[in-house]
Amino acid sequence: MADSAVARLWRALKEVEDPEIPVSVVDMGLIVSIDYSDACAKLKITYTAMGCPAMDMIQDDIRARLLREPDVSSVDIEVVWDPVWTHRRLSEAARDSMRDLGISV
Repeated sequence: MADSAVARLWRALKEVEDPEIPVSVVDMGLIVSIDYSDACAKLKITYTAMGCPAMDMIQDDIRARLLREPDVSSVDIEVVWDPVWTHRRLSEAARDSMRDLGISV
């Protein structure tokens, strides 16, 4: 149950986009880990910079999306800075989208 729930949570997070760039938080490499137990989704996330102005918005969007999933009644988000975010965390889909927008990656 937990493994399939975690896979479902990863899929749900693909729908949450970075508010500054139309790329999912998964493809941006912001999601470090996901765990699920006792109806609680537990995430470790990082950001591209400590001063990211969209931190609260991203966390609100993550919570809102995951709370729509069956059997999720709470979402705990821990912001971590290790591992440090680098462009290497971007998926190929994110790189393609960013290039289409004229952003060098």
